[in-house]
Amino acid sequence: MSQFIETNPDGLSDNVFKTIGQEWMLITVGNLQRFNTMTASWGGWGILWNRKVCFCVIRPQRYTFEFMEISEAFSLSFFPANYRAALDFCGTHSGRNVDKVKACGLTPLEVMVNETTSNVVSFAEARLVLACKKIYYQDLDPAHFIDPTIGNAYPARDYHRMYFGEIVRTLVHPG
Repeated sequence: MSQFIETNPDGLSDNVFKTIGQEWMLITVGNLQRFNTMTASWGGWGILWNRKVCFCVIRPQRYTFEFMEISEAFSLSFFPANYRAALDFCGTHSGRNVDKVKACGLTPLEVMVNETTSNVVSFAEARLVLACKKIYYQDLDPAHFIDPTIGNAYPARDYHRMYFGEIVRTLVHPG
């Protein structure tokens, strides 16, 4: 972890709309012995319950969903632009069928969340890592879509589960 510097999330200058929506992120769950990662372009971060939090959404058929359901922590990793092909690969292939990390040449590393929460996995190549303790989840319910066109994102009716994580550690790559 020596290549990362811990920082206060208050000091982040990232534009969350660009960072998540355009540059994408990897959601990673599990430990070094067994984990999965997936690319995501939906999510966010902010303040909820007087805590610094992030949220991500995962469809139930995704392999990462299985890991998220049994894990108490997860990481969100953000990469320099030259890793776009790796993020694309991780978003279009399942960890059930292929070792995505090996195929992309990423270097997994263990990140300590805190003394009472299981460690998470991130990647040495990331420029920003949010290590999060899972604190809440909610299934998206189409009955609550005020704008009915939102349902168009779910032709198979495979509604996401939304996970909130308290941002426990924020790590940046100094390079």
